[in-house]
Formats: sequence, structure tokens, C-alpha cells
Amino acid sequence: MISELFRIGPLSVSPFGVMLVAALFVGNLQLRWGLRQVGVGTARAADDAAAILLAAALGGIVGGKAYYALLYGDWHLLYSRAGLVWYGGFLVGAAAVLFVIRRRRMPAWRTADAAAPALALGYGVGRIGCLLVGDDFGEPTDLPWGMTFPEGPIPTTADALQREFGVDLPAGVAPDTLVAVHPTQIYETLAALLIFWFGRTLLARGAQPGGVVLPVIGLLSVERFLVEFVRAKDDRFVGTLTLAQLIAAALLLLVALLWLRRRRAS
Repeated sequence: MISELFRIGPLSVSPFGVMLVAALFVGNLQLRWGLRQVGVGTARAADDAAAILLAAALGGIVGGKAYYALLYGDWHLLYSRAGLVWYGGFLVGAAAVLFVIRRRRMPAWRTADAAAPALALGYGVGRIGCLLVGDDFGEPTDLPWGMTFPEGPIPTTADALQREFGVDLPAGVAPDTLVAVHPTQIYETLAALLIFWFGRTLLARGAQPGGVVLPVIGLLSVERFLVEFVRAKDDRFVGTLTLAQLIAAALLLLVALLWLRRRRAS
């Protein structure tokens, strides 16, 4: 795993940071294409895309950090480099984007449709950064594609997995033994890219307003709900369900209700 690519003075640049910038870059390109596709702000698509992307980025960082600090009850974590949690970032970022859409008097459903594939694409690219730094991996596995992460925020040693996540391992395993785990970062990247492709296809075919963003958010929620079953996590609140799964289920219910409401209104 790679913890640092290079330094600029006192600033350490990690692969995650680079992939985060890459996610914003490709997300911007896709968003500009999406806005033109739905005919929103055609003359100023670049400006609209930049405003939406800035709101999503700032809201995502603030929300992701706040979620992380609340989860562990330590506001000092706001100043750490770790802890950009997806759902915290998504919820606050979505609120910030909706504010920008309203302020710029853009049609909400059409703009959301244009943004949805960009969200899935950015998420998939961002997960590559998690893989490169050895973060957000899964539980131990015997599958042939299992991976070990000797470095990173939490290495996949027997001792670290037991201490941080309460993972049960066979008796007699040495504490410094590297354990193969599910590469859930790869699972999520592949799933997000498929969802991106599906959403882009719907957009290109001229789906009705809401006909892109609702399926994309729904599929992203299903993907996250399922992958959490094999994620190494320490926040399982309801039986084996994690907080992320509860949020994913709530989002999926909201998507279903909005879909039914729009079907009845059409």
C-alpha cells in the first residue's frame, strides 16, 4: 500500500488525495455532459457544473468529517486526515447541491438527473484511492482474490483486526500474521461504475424527470447495504446491521416513495 506519493513542503500528498481530485475531475466532465443532455443551463453548463461540484465537494468534506467525529464522539477527529465517511458527505453534500440548484433557479429533477451518473462515477473513482492506501477493506476471506494490507490506517494483521473490529480468528494465529480480507474497495468501484453506466444510458435515452437520479440513488443504496455485510466494521448497531446499512435502507425507502409519487403524478 502507498501512504505517500510525494511531499510539497510540509504537505504530504497521498494516493487517496490524488484519486479524490481525479473523482472531482471526471465528475465535472460527466456533469457538464449531463447538463447539456437534459438541456439545463446549456449556455452556461460549465458555470453551473462548477457551482454544483464546489457545493458537493465542500458539503461532502464537511459532512464526511462531521459524521466521523459524531460516530466516535470525538470532535478532535475533525482535524485528522482520516475519516471522510461516505454517507455523512452524501447527505450534507446533497443538501448543499439542492441549495445551489434552488439559488440558481435550475429545474430540480432534471439537474439531479444530470448529476446522478457523475455521483456514481466519482464514488467509484474515489474508492480506488481507498484501495491504494489500504483503507475500508473487508472481513477475512479464503477466496482467491482476497488481499492483505500490511500498511495503512489499520493493517490487516490478526492483532489489528481483532482489536479494531472484533474479528474472530482461529486460535493460535500469531498477532502479526497478515490476514487476507475481502477487497471491498474493488467491489464498490466495479459496482459504482456499472451504476454509472446504467445511469448514463438512461440519461442518453431521455428518461423522464427523476427517471435517472432515483434509480441511481436506489442502486447505490442497495450496493452499500450489501457490501456492508463483508466490510470490516465496528459500528454494527442493530444485530449485524451497520449504521451505513440503516441509512441505505432509509434512502431506498425514500427513493421508492418518491418514485411512486412521481408515477401517480404522471
